[in-house]
Amino acid sequence: MALTNREIADIFETVADMLQIRGDVIHRVLSYRRASETIRELPRDLRAISAEGGLSDLPGIGKTLADKIDEMLETGELEFYSRLAAEIPPGLVRVMHVNGVGPKKARLFWDEMNIASLEALEEAAEASLLRPLKGMGAKSEQRILEGIAALARKTGRTPLGVALPAAQELLDSLLSLPQAGCGYVAGSIRRGRPSIGDVDLLVASDEAAPLMDAFVSMPQVARVLGHGPTKSSVELHSGLQVDLRVLSAARMGTALSYFTGSQAHNVRLRERALRLGYSLNEHALRPVGADGSSLDEEANHVLCASEEELYERLGLPFIAPELREDAGEFEAADAGELPELITLQDLRADLHMHSTWSDGREDIRAMVGGARARGRKTVVITDHSQYSAIANGLDADRLLRQQLEVRAVDREFPDMRVLHGVEMDIRADGTLDYPDDLLSQLDFVVASLHYSLRQERSVITRRLLNAIENPHVDLIGHPHGQLIEKRPPADLDMDAVFEAAARTGTALEINSNPQRLDLEAHYARRAVELGIPLSINSDAHDTAGMDLLPYGILTARRGWVQAENVINAWPQDRLLAWLERKA
Repeated sequence: MALTNREIADIFETVADMLQIRGDVIHRVLSYRRASETIRELPRDLRAISAEGGLSDLPGIGKTLADKIDEMLETGELEFYSRLAAEIPPGLVRVMHVNGVGPKKARLFWDEMNIASLEALEEAAEASLLRPLKGMGAKSEQRILEGIAALARKTGRTPLGVALPAAQELLDSLLSLPQAGCGYVAGSIRRGRPSIGDVDLLVASDEAAPLMDAFVSMPQVARVLGHGPTKSSVELHSGLQVDLRVLSAARMGTALSYFTGSQAHNVRLRERALRLGYSLNEHALRPVGADGSSLDEEANHVLCASEEELYERLGLPFIAPELREDAGEFEAADAGELPELITLQDLRADLHMHSTWSDGREDIRAMVGGARARGRKTVVITDHSQYSAIANGLDADRLLRQQLEVRAVDREFPDMRVLHGVEMDIRADGTLDYPDDLLSQLDFVVASLHYSLRQERSVITRRLLNAIENPHVDLIGHPHGQLIEKRPPADLDMDAVFEAAARTGTALEINSNPQRLDLEAHYARRAVELGIPLSINSDAHDTAGMDLLPYGILTARRGWVQAENVINAWPQDRLLAWLERKA
């Protein structure tokens, strides 16, 4: 059977996990992980690259791994994986992915108790059989049971940061064809959800056939799931399913609305249409007869070329895609109280970024220049603090030496303000990484949770409250510490967090890195209701990372956030005055 890129990447990732359980040297483990990541991000079929002799030219793939890829392409199997599976039970891979387990404990459970599957681990934990093992106890068992439950809830959805670029690339290719008119990425991507199930593309054209043929033949396509006259479905090498619909421009408004709104939002739209004498589907508004039946003759259809026209016919102002979740948008629309949502153009500052002083990839001057080119008027350099040794965090001496460079760069950019800050760790015991006398010398302090994120709710909440209540902390970075589809959010008492932030005037961050998108939209909306200031930042580690800000904007818009709610959308003098409030 022909293997897709994703299937080959999955095999390499599993091999890496099995090698880690076996205790192989970390570089060997990482070589398979890097190869897996490279393959997942490829826009082309590995078979085509292999035929060109280009496998070993791919990042992280040398001759040995290229040979293994060729073996899988030719046979559908990997003999090395089969040998490993005879030594390391494949079920242990799932065991090691449970939060609180990891490769060493997975090996311990296997060696000491012959546990080689999630089911066996769950049975042992429920029977309190793990407690006698080294490093285990009642709390550890409970955390493992919670981790197994969390793993079972994982949806297998694709992060927005992966799905949106892939969808946009396909759409751009389609729109470059002469038969194409306008086109859109619809679905949950357009609503800005942090992860998505599949992709919906809509393209206007009176000649669907050439677009359909081009779509199913694109190099990103691994399998054609359906190829019809106006709709086709494919699976990409990444495993993402993409559906393309081609329709006339005159029907785009109803179709785009239908394929964008959540199910609940669309039900409300249809109910509203019925009250006004129409039935509504993706094709048109159709008048309803006296007996309640729709008049199906096409001459009776009311076509809407734009969503604005559709909403107007239903007696509504335009509702932004990010709000279409049936979460109060209809009530706000009828009351004339829809928010004027923040846009990327509203951002005047970026208050969280890293340089080569810690784990960034470009120096301070380059980062400031990149922000300036993107329209920012104020930037804060916030490299990691000393506790983050893995990120080359700054001790007190290096932090103060960095300040001299920041001041010098600030003088080089007279049309901007370059401020000196830090992203300071909140340690596992709740203490902050620097003393107050050092923090008082900084322009801006971001405090973040990076470690010990699985602590009990009361403990990890107290850690965050300690930071919020410190008079020198201006912003809490990515409050939950989540990594979408990889690491669940910390179990925080958000009511307590919000109360403290509102009382102290401490801002909360919406981190734009698509792996984080933290605060999540529903928390951002609550913060706005409570008057808590927000900040939308790139957390960039190079200038390219500044281009992730649209993901933060999408998340903010889903949370009904307006420019007035965001400190780095304020004029510079207002922002600087706000910073002085704690000085």
